[in-house]
This record gives sequence, structure tokens and C-alpha cells, in this order.
Amino acid sequence: MNDPSSSVVDLIDEFRRGNAGVCDRLLQHYRPWLVTLVRMQGHDGLQHKFDASDVVQQTMLEAVRDLPQFQGSTEAEFAAWLRQILAHTLGHEVRRFRGTDKRDVSREVSIDQSLEQSSMRLRQMLADDASSPSHQAARAEQEVILAEVLERLPDDYRQIIVLRNLEGVSHEEAARRMNRNEGAVRMLWVRALAHLKKELQRQNSD
Repeated sequence: MNDPSSSVVDLIDEFRRGNAGVCDRLLQHYRPWLVTLVRMQGHDGLQHKFDASDVVQQTMLEAVRDLPQFQGSTEAEFAAWLRQILAHTLGHEVRRFRGTDKRDVSREVSIDQSLEQSSMRLRQMLADDASSPSHQAARAEQEVILAEVLERLPDDYRQIIVLRNLEGVSHEEAARRMNRNEGAVRMLWVRALAHLKKELQRQNSD
């Protein structure tokens, strides 16, 4: 968060004390993370039928509406709550493009599980040899920062990192999806990772 003195928990507490003005700051902090999670979803080939930013915008509108009902007290609980709203929004988009109005709760659960797995893959990019609860918590906090940095990368850098590091596809499959030859994709991946590392170092030094 741009203001290190105001954690997510602090902002939630402020909101509960009646300061509704912090709601936008709180949710905007998670926007890049939500966008990244959407971009990592397959959803039966429907991922190209809707815009990630539009899905996230609708998610945030629902979060603003429902924030007074949020009962959690930690960043992890808040992130999980946002993921559930995102799963509901994506479920609605899937229904819309399939031409059905019937809500499929099992599909929303499946989408939420897929989103959680995507969140874990983001965290794994930051994994180190330390596995203590304090180090795990630190990686959880850095997960949102990683997503924010990814969103600032050039489109082709972000796409190859999502494909290779987060979706785990092969160089051959990444080349097919990006409509490039495999050698070019390999070089792009190397450059993208170097750029990402530099941006993360800059972010953490601010």
C-alpha cells in the first residue's frame, strides 16, 4: 500500500468506525491483484469473451455494497472475501455468455477454488527457503505487490510471465498463444523476468 502506515486491517477498522472515505483506498489496493487473478482463469475458453478490468470493476462495486457485512479481521480473510465476490462475478459472466440465467453455485465454488489456486501460484513466485509462519505471512503480503508490479509491465512481458510462471505452460504453447516463434518467446521470457526482478526491487526499496 502506498502509505505504509495504513495497513489493510487499519483501513477496515477505520471503515467500521464510520470513515466511509477509506473504502476506495482499501479496494483500489487490491485491483491489480484481482485483475491478475482474472487473467489467469480459463473458464472453458470464455476468458476472451469479457474484459478483466470490467469484471474487476463489477467485483469492486459489489464489494463496496457488501463491505458493511464483512466480518473478518485479517488481510487474509479480506482477500478471501474479495475472491468469493470475484468468483460470483465470473460465474455471472459465464452464465451470460452461455445464455442462461440460472445460478450454478457449484460452478462458483469451482471458480473460487481456481482463483485460490491462482493466488497460491502468485505466492509461489515469491517462495524462498524459509517456511515459518512469519515468512509465509510476508509472502502473502507481497503477493498483492507482485500483482501490482505485473500490471505495470509491458503487455508482452506480463503475458509471457503469466503463461510461463503462473499458468505453467510450455514455451511451445506460449509461442502458439502469443503467435510468435518459440525462440523469440524464450528470449522474451528472459527479458521479462529480468525486468520484473528490477521492478520488484524498486518497489520494495520505496
